[in-house]
Amino acid sequence: MSKRVGLGAAVAALTLTLPGAASAAERSTWDRAELLQFAALPAATFVPGSEPSGAALGTTPVNGIVPPFADQPVQGFSGVLRNTDGTFDVLSDNGFGNKANSADFLLRIQRVAPDFATGGVDVVGGINLTDPYGKVPFALTRTDRVLTGADFDVESITRTADGTYWIGDEFGPYLLHFDRAGRLLQAPVPLPGVYAPENPTRGTTPANINSSKGFEGMAQSPDGGTLYPLLEGTVAGDPAGTLRLGEFDVRANRYTGRHWTYALDAPDHAIGDAIMVDRDRFLIIERDNGQGDTAKVKKIYLADKRDRNRDGRLDKTLVADLMDIANPRHVGGFGRTFTFPFQTIEDVVILDDRTLAVLNDNNFPSSAGRAAGVADDNEFIVIKLDRKLDADKRVLRRY
Repeated sequence: MSKRVGLGAAVAALTLTLPGAASAAERSTWDRAELLQFAALPAATFVPGSEPSGAALGTTPVNGIVPPFADQPVQGFSGVLRNTDGTFDVLSDNGFGNKANSADFLLRIQRVAPDFATGGVDVVGGINLTDPYGKVPFALTRTDRVLTGADFDVESITRTADGTYWIGDEFGPYLLHFDRAGRLLQAPVPLPGVYAPENPTRGTTPANINSSKGFEGMAQSPDGGTLYPLLEGTVAGDPAGTLRLGEFDVRANRYTGRHWTYALDAPDHAIGDAIMVDRDRFLIIERDNGQGDTAKVKKIYLADKRDRNRDGRLDKTLVADLMDIANPRHVGGFGRTFTFPFQTIEDVVILDDRTLAVLNDNNFPSSAGRAAGVADDNEFIVIKLDRKLDADKRVLRRY
């Protein structure tokens, strides 16, 4: 294991405060973000001694990687949480892309530690997600009730003050509540009136959201009492390119019935993550489906549910264009303009009031955005925003 540099110290040394700068609320446009730090976890990283995986992928090389695998890949990061010791919890999604090919992929929260001095990332632990108490009301893939990518497609994660995790799923879509050891605490909570094609309990009810378009993002209010899960796809009957942002009362353990609308820049775009800045504002990743040379739209918006222009949608302010990041110090060995040209970018976390960490989902081994024909690494970047977010202090202190 390589020696780690404290992330807080690294960020503090590199983050500057501009005297007299306008607050986030006073800004309608933001200038370029700057790359501060870069690290990467190699694509071919596995949990040693774990179970085989990838059998359904066959034996033909995919971007230079030959399946199946003797162990479980550490890949597909679709959510991130910051820990107090400089490590991060990252959520591996359903495995290899869909329900049919991911039955041998174990759902897992990985614990990683970026080492920006060396540019590497250490995998320092993790937990499998399980259902030992029999809370899932439908048949699981495994009799030992270890959860797999054929059971759920986990894509978003929050953690409450008691150390338990709430995770957003796309197959239901469901909210899943796990204890700190990864054990499911209650039955999956469905989103009323919304059914994905993979939903195992919908019976003859038609699906009204497309496959893999469930809860891609999930934010938590600063006081920890409310979750805001955001769908990746448009519910049938809603205007094209609009996404529902729901509201879930953690203490009452139910949806409140309220929802807001996030409008994509184009109907064929998708969101990658959603986290809260304060009681009204969110950071939301929006992306197109391109990678490499075809990647054009990879953006982070500040979205406000107060809807100041009264158009019925969250107000959006672009705070970071991930395809146009300033890199005057050539961090990571890249040029003066750094791009994040990945198909799926699904992780953002606030480090301080001007600094974000952003991670890609490498869709192992399928995505090749950094170099054609080469499986993408899991990249971990730290960027400095043009101005302060004016975030709620409880968000800045969170865990």
